[in-house]
Amino acid sequence: GDTLYSSASEFEDLKLSSELLRGLYVEMRFKKPSKIQAVTLPMILTPPHKNLIAQAHNGSGKTTCFVLGMLSRVDPRQKVPQALCICPTRELAIQNQEVLLKMGKYTGIASVCAISMDSANYVPVAKMGPVTQQVVIGTPGTLKKWITLKKLSTRSIKILVFDEADHMLDEDGFKDDSLRIMKDIERSSAHCQVLLFSATFNDVVKDFVSRIVKDGNQLFVKKEELSLDAVKQYKVRCPDEIAKVEVVKNGIFEIGEKWGQAIVFVRTRASANMLHGSLRDYGYDCTCIHGAFGQDERDKMVKQFKDGLTKVLISTDLLARGFDQSQVNLVVNFDLPIKHDSEPDYEVYLHRVGRAGRFGRKGAVFNLLCTDADIIIMEKIEKNFNHNVTEIKSSEDDFTSAMKDAGL
Repeated sequence: GDTLYSSASEFEDLKLSSELLRGLYVEMRFKKPSKIQAVTLPMILTPPHKNLIAQAHNGSGKTTCFVLGMLSRVDPRQKVPQALCICPTRELAIQNQEVLLKMGKYTGIASVCAISMDSANYVPVAKMGPVTQQVVIGTPGTLKKWITLKKLSTRSIKILVFDEADHMLDEDGFKDDSLRIMKDIERSSAHCQVLLFSATFNDVVKDFVSRIVKDGNQLFVKKEELSLDAVKQYKVRCPDEIAKVEVVKNGIFEIGEKWGQAIVFVRTRASANMLHGSLRDYGYDCTCIHGAFGQDERDKMVKQFKDGLTKVLISTDLLARGFDQSQVNLVVNFDLPIKHDSEPDYEVYLHRVGRAGRFGRKGAVFNLLCTDADIIIMEKIEKNFNHNVTEIKSSEDDFTSAMKDAGL
């Protein structure tokens, strides 16, 4: 655009309030902005507050960019919604609100999480009072319901954030609900700033996003730069599904437990239950999460894992995006991610890998290959990212040396 932005080498360069700086230094324990923060925060915070489409590596600090953006634009004296953040899952919405509460601790800014509830203290939306909190973070279905039933006013919204924006605006994602909310805000808050953040934007979504978010700054990463160098990737051939369970048991539990926490990604809920049951029968304590669990149960599972009560989390792609747990340095692709047409899902692969090695820490990813189709999918993933994935045998010695090579 016409505005010249200068990169922020210190948080003080951003002219933030003393309350926000205190939150960044005391609560978040930040020292200085990460690369993505240094570049995008001046774009977000400098008038005339242009729209922004930003892509950055997993674990590079995107959440801070939009949370700080929301906290900076909001006036705590006005008891009306002024910032809205839309997320694909309840887990991500809860996590983003936790960051906001921590970072905004000294600001007096109130927030609310708009996610579906199934607990005893559930209040029907129709019986809710109007939302007075300044920041609203939630999932598209619940937010749309709150807006439709006139519980959430969009008249004073200054900043609208889409976290995991490519998924929010993808045909297979939440495109309809997201666009409806965006149009509603455009009608009632003409000068609302729109921020779209994600680690991945495929060409179709990139083209679509560029058309609907007009007059904005754009920041994209070249595809070949997206493969995460901090994280070592390996592939392990397994003769059958039983052998895959053995690899998880003997390789991951026996060896991996010394290093930190692990997430095992599976394709289906049935696989998640099967693996969880098998490992439990062996006497291992692990957490399992997928979309069939009730909301309360899902929240409990995530909390258990985040509090470090369990070392291993078995998950469908529900937690592939944005789930942040710094102790995770091991990811296992029990099943490789594929789309409906059996083609590899490159974006999901990248997001899964990004659960390990947050903020440049070391990490290892093990891809378990069973069928010829798995081998073809893995080859396509390697070709797409122009990244050779080392094959290892499924022996204890090989796992140990692979972990060492990964710097663990």
